[in-house]
Amino acid sequence: MKRVHFIGIGGSGLSAIARLLKESGYEVTGSDRALSQFAIDLQSDGVSIYIGHHPRNVAGADMVIRSSAIADDNPEVVAAKQAAIPVYKRADFLGQLMLNKTGIAVAGTHGKTTTSAMIAWTLYAMKRDPSFIVGGTLNNLKVNARAGNGSPFVIEADEYDRMFLGLKPQIEVVTNLEHDHPDCYPTFEDMYGAFQSFVDLLPLDGTLIVCAEDEGAVSLLSYARRKGISVISYSVQGEMTINSPQWMQARTPKPNQRGGFDFSAMTNMGTAAASVVNVSLQVPGEHNVRNALATLSVIATLGLPLQEAADVLGEFTGTGRRFEVRGEHKGVIVIDDYAHHPTEIRATLAGAKARYPGHRIWAVWQPHTYSRVQTLFFEFSRAFADADEVLVTEIYASREPKQDFSSAEVVGSMPHSSARYTGSLEDTTKYLLKHLRSGDVLLVLSAGDADQISTEVLKKL
Repeated sequence: MKRVHFIGIGGSGLSAIARLLKESGYEVTGSDRALSQFAIDLQSDGVSIYIGHHPRNVAGADMVIRSSAIADDNPEVVAAKQAAIPVYKRADFLGQLMLNKTGIAVAGTHGKTTTSAMIAWTLYAMKRDPSFIVGGTLNNLKVNARAGNGSPFVIEADEYDRMFLGLKPQIEVVTNLEHDHPDCYPTFEDMYGAFQSFVDLLPLDGTLIVCAEDEGAVSLLSYARRKGISVISYSVQGEMTINSPQWMQARTPKPNQRGGFDFSAMTNMGTAAASVVNVSLQVPGEHNVRNALATLSVIATLGLPLQEAADVLGEFTGTGRRFEVRGEHKGVIVIDDYAHHPTEIRATLAGAKARYPGHRIWAVWQPHTYSRVQTLFFEFSRAFADADEVLVTEIYASREPKQDFSSAEVVGSMPHSSARYTGSLEDTTKYLLKHLRSGDVLLVLSAGDADQISTEVLKKL
């Protein structure tokens, strides 16, 4: 049995690989600056985790895997190399895990966590025993990764730092393609080129599945067809923008009493051709109708029964920090969401408006990285139309150094009549506690640490 040590094990990506290897029989250890919930969950399953980085942590390891945020001069990286212990980045290692499996890789600027989780849950509930690595915890299964014995291997394909180019997929899903991560991709053309390289990973008998309503994704479809790769498009009725030889379409989507959408799905693929299956989702927002269509397209590609898949999709309850209802107290509903791009914010707020008609919607936005906010400045300023009240905290710098730029500038450009810059998380929490009232819905939109606002609001209400 090999011992694998993870540097930065608390992140969603590395913790998922660590869990999968632990379940596969490896001895797993790890280190990080602090204990995240992912790390705590691993500890409870027998993984030894060190707080802080020290050369002794890698002693005895057969292999080291490090987060992309870990620098070359990290003491554990240096010690491992001095001891001739192989050191891999996540991108270097993921492809090895997918060997001899049917790799299903889900990419896109938005929706890839939920879509990969939907696919993983559907295959699990259909007893196909999949392996999976997802960037968030599946609420149904309480884990973000699993080592299965079946053929399918579902993985969230992360485009940041071109991480997804180390994968070995048989099926690819691209939910959409918009400019993001300007610190990694200065222009949209740079990002598009990386996605073309992602499509190039498919073998000639592989399949590319894309949303026909997204211009960037559709252009990848055309690129794949020129290479002779099988393509499938999916869309909501009336939104189909391209004639694809194989397609999946949602018809008559409408809000239901479960908080999600009901719709009928029709396809021209395989034995399910021209048949209709009915789906009733409990995850909110029309964007999740599209995520469900991507899932059904994968199921059809694998030749599995669509109605069974439609039935288990109705049992899917989402992932952590994706429209995650944290609780309700004194009539105030508190929800966490990972939205950190203008398109994601608009989709999340539209979902909240559909799920909670007649309620006052509060949006608390913690901007994520200076480069993203500055590049998408105008789009952010126009993303909050479906919120009744908007509070904006200071920017979460993440991997970037602090800059002389404030999110107050974005607030100053917002046409919204009730948008306020509230600065610190503490001051934002105080404002909320003073102004929230029964019947309000609070959405905290953050890819950083602003989820602590939700915790504090619920505690102090």
